[in-house]
Amino acid sequence: MEFVERLKKVQEEAGAALKKTQKEMKQYVDRKRKEMEEWKMGDRVMLSTKNLVFKKRLVCKLVERYVGLYEIEEVVSSNAVKLRLLSLIRIHPVVNVSQVVQYKEQVKGQRKEEGKPIEVKEVEEWKVEKILNKRKIRRVEKYLV
Repeated sequence: MEFVERLKKVQEEAGAALKKTQKEMKQYVDRKRKEMEEWKMGDRVMLSTKNLVFKKRLVCKLVERYVGLYEIEEVVSSNAVKLRLLSLIRIHPVVNVSQVVQYKEQVKGQRKEEGKPIEVKEVEEWKVEKILNKRKIRRVEKYLV
């Protein structure tokens, strides 16, 4: 009988230690965890360019972080949504929610101004009549005019 009682006591202590450890681990994990957004059909989102492959190799730091304005066609699960993509974009329409962000409208009165052309003094300009040939040297296109 003593053995059984001692075994129950050890088992209870182990269970209490496990629950305490679980609670502590949950606190550490929840520090960086944020609330999941609830997505619904028809929401407008932008797609991350982090995992997209472009035909022309662009410098990563100069590429926009998010592209397009797409509509959610279907909520597949709490972790994935199906987007209504253009036919030009050749990726699977179902993406993880970490790859999309909610589209925010511009504030009323806020306009995105296009940059004005810069005029440089003392630089000669020529009008090209005809391009005779084109070649690529070290990824730079050069033209014969």
